[in-house]
Amino acid sequence: MAPSLPSSPRRAGAALAVFGVLLLVLSLGVSAALAPEVGSASGGDGSQRTLVGSQGGGPGLHEKGSVYLLEGKKTAWRADDTDSYFDVTMLDNGSVLAGFMDSGYQECGPYDSPCTHTGFRVIDPNADNASAEPKVVYEYSFPVRTRVNSEVHDVELLPSGEFLVTDMEYERIFTVKNGEVTWQWNASSQYDAPADPTKTDWLHINDVDVIGEDRYLVSVRNAHQLLVVERGEGVVEVINKDEDGDGKGDPTLLRQQHNPQWLGNGSVLVADSHNDRIVELHRNEETGEWEEAWALYSAEGVPFSWPRDADRLSNGNTLITDSLNQRVVEVNESGQVVWSYKTPQVPYEAERLPEGETVGGVSYADNGDGAAGDGKIPVLSFLLMVVQTGLQVPFWFTELHVAVSLVSLLAVLAGVGLVVWGTVRD
Repeated sequence: MAPSLPSSPRRAGAALAVFGVLLLVLSLGVSAALAPEVGSASGGDGSQRTLVGSQGGGPGLHEKGSVYLLEGKKTAWRADDTDSYFDVTMLDNGSVLAGFMDSGYQECGPYDSPCTHTGFRVIDPNADNASAEPKVVYEYSFPVRTRVNSEVHDVELLPSGEFLVTDMEYERIFTVKNGEVTWQWNASSQYDAPADPTKTDWLHINDVDVIGEDRYLVSVRNAHQLLVVERGEGVVEVINKDEDGDGKGDPTLLRQQHNPQWLGNGSVLVADSHNDRIVELHRNEETGEWEEAWALYSAEGVPFSWPRDADRLSNGNTLITDSLNQRVVEVNESGQVVWSYKTPQVPYEAERLPEGETVGGVSYADNGDGAAGDGKIPVLSFLLMVVQTGLQVPFWFTELHVAVSLVSLLAVLAGVGLVVWGTVRD
């Protein structure tokens, strides 16, 4: 007796599942084939020296962190001995100062062992002349409740010999010398604090720069604000003030920003991370309000995705760390790319040597690439960010691919369901 043909639901289910798989494969394949090339621009004579702090990869970007020096596009040396590195600064003696986070510590204070520590390290790239391997020669660190949203992202060495540090575990900036805290400013003096800031990602203070004698520019990420804090005085200026009483600034001006650079009186350059752009803000001398003067949303034909650093260089160009696109690009005032590098992991910050990030720089005005709007798509943009930080998908993977992936998944699940139902029915 000949076997019976598959019933209609089973045929339809199989076809639907195959359609879902083909839709996803074709979408990804075509996008990969048509994607523009990034990291290929080689302006200058190839002698640029660029110091990179890499947060790493893996879920939450907490694996394979590193600090490395590029000479042109060749890696001169790399230190990759921790979960994550963040802001990096080359000191006068050639050592590198870097914020970091790492797990596996036994000294854990109130937390269970092993635990996570965060703080800063001094790395000597030539500490061991026999092997020329970089070596950590100094570390200041402390235990934190969790490896997520508790890290020290920035540290600066002051002329006094103190280290100026951001601390998102306790939401403060502080100075430390010889292992002892010598001064601190607590965000609770400016914002309404939760009962225990270590149990929530409250403000996420992620950057501090010296902009004058005892004057510091502080990035308060979750409030969408920059503060000028004066030692002994507290907050003396707020960039992106709270106008509606919710404790936050206008998210269309700044949204969860990183690594601002003070260009001079009334001008600041910011990696406006969750608006996926680089923006220069100027203070309106008549109103005192800060306004957008220049913005850039893309480079190499690819929109920025969570850029987290922008430095105005001495040649007038801007060096941009485009984190989720895994690249560092140098652009001129019109947005044209003059140099770029595709990074092996997710970079946090980059500095062009020997100058590093300076206080003061060339100010732009209204010469961006003309792009407008934040390009966000409700739900899909959020899901894209989750996928990008969890899986580090290619730079060309966009909200469209998230939508196609969801449709494909639903088609496959529906197809499998029909096959099962048809089998049970028969």
